[in-house]
Amino acid sequence: MNHRLALVSLLLVSLAPATAQQKKRVAVFDFEYGTVSSSVYQIFGGNVDIGKGVADMIVDRLVKGNTYSVIERKALDKILTEQNFSNSDRADSSSAARLGRVLGVDAIIIGSITQFGRDDKQTSVGGGAFGGIGRKYGLGGVSKNQSKAVVQISSRLVSTETAEILTVASGKGESTRSGASLLGAGGSAAAGAGGAYDMTTKNFAATILGEAVNQAVTEITTQIDQNAGRVPAKKFEIDGLVADATQNTLIVNVGSKVGIKVGDKLQIRRPNREVRDPASGKVLRRIEDTLGDITITEVDENSSVGTFSGKTPPKVGDRVVSPQQ
Repeated sequence: MNHRLALVSLLLVSLAPATAQQKKRVAVFDFEYGTVSSSVYQIFGGNVDIGKGVADMIVDRLVKGNTYSVIERKALDKILTEQNFSNSDRADSSSAARLGRVLGVDAIIIGSITQFGRDDKQTSVGGGAFGGIGRKYGLGGVSKNQSKAVVQISSRLVSTETAEILTVASGKGESTRSGASLLGAGGSAAAGAGGAYDMTTKNFAATILGEAVNQAVTEITTQIDQNAGRVPAKKFEIDGLVADATQNTLIVNVGSKVGIKVGDKLQIRRPNREVRDPASGKVLRRIEDTLGDITITEVDENSSVGTFSGKTPPKVGDRVVSPQQ
């Protein structure tokens, strides 16, 4: 029995790196919140981009869940600016999928905030409830204020290849607290001035509105995690060139736009000779020498940095390609 357990443990350890490489790459776009914008203004005393806040919270949960590889916010914002992506495009599957292809991700997550605000109730206890004591002393009724925050969010996981909606997820959160405002005991409406309100902080999470948002976001990310298998793996064929070679550190001219990510291992090859068709003169086959491997350590949109391992030192102009390409 002990031998079997040891064998299972060894298999799990050996399979772990392969599983990590199979994580699907996703980008989370800011959620659309036009239908609740008036409520947002009343709560925060100004326009706060709660769509960005919800997206940031979803990103945090997905990263911690470790089911997906999530693109960095800076890279996403850069592409959105370059492509002139407007707020009206946030919930449009086709527009978002097109940008997802530019980002080199397998799928994008878009959605809308459909409910965001309060559902307050006031209950009164009449003087008669005290057996006539209230009436005798002229106390009248006793009122009790109860604040209730309600948040509802819908989302879609969309394929960047086909713009097909792979799955939908929705979440609803409610939180009730007596004698408290929506941002009471942890939040401040003044903090939202100019749209700068960080919804990922513990300060916001402690409010009844923050509690409701967290519930809704938790429901959505749980559903998205559970449907990771619906996302088709995007196969990238890397074909670039070495732009700089300093000892074992290489810089290559391909990056996240073509699907490279930190941890990838690619091959470095050097052209040796070409075999041509004697009749047409066309190249039939290129013979190359494999120099070694590069393990990617840094990535931006158009370039990557990595560590080379091999016997023959690379030089500028050598090819960097997918393994066995």
